[in-house]
Amino acid sequence: MRKLKLIWDFRGPDAYKIAQHHEIHLKEYIASERLSITITGVESLNNIHTIAFLVVDESQMKPIRDTLKPHRGQVYTKKHDS
Repeated sequence: MRKLKLIWDFRGPDAYKIAQHHEIHLKEYIASERLSITITGVESLNNIHTIAFLVVDESQMKPIRDTLKPHRGQVYTKKHDS
């Protein structure tokens, strides 16, 4: 099954801290809804743009998207360690 990465963008000098805080709320949502989502995270794209994200199965995407209103999404591809 295809996995999708739901993404929230944060920009500005405090973007990283805000994204970290947003990830806490994403984890709280996952726990409160008893979802089987295990992949969440924060990625700093540059010094003023950071994202918070969670990865869902495509079949789960619509209700989660409608509730949490991510800024964007993309197909998730697992990064391999070198």
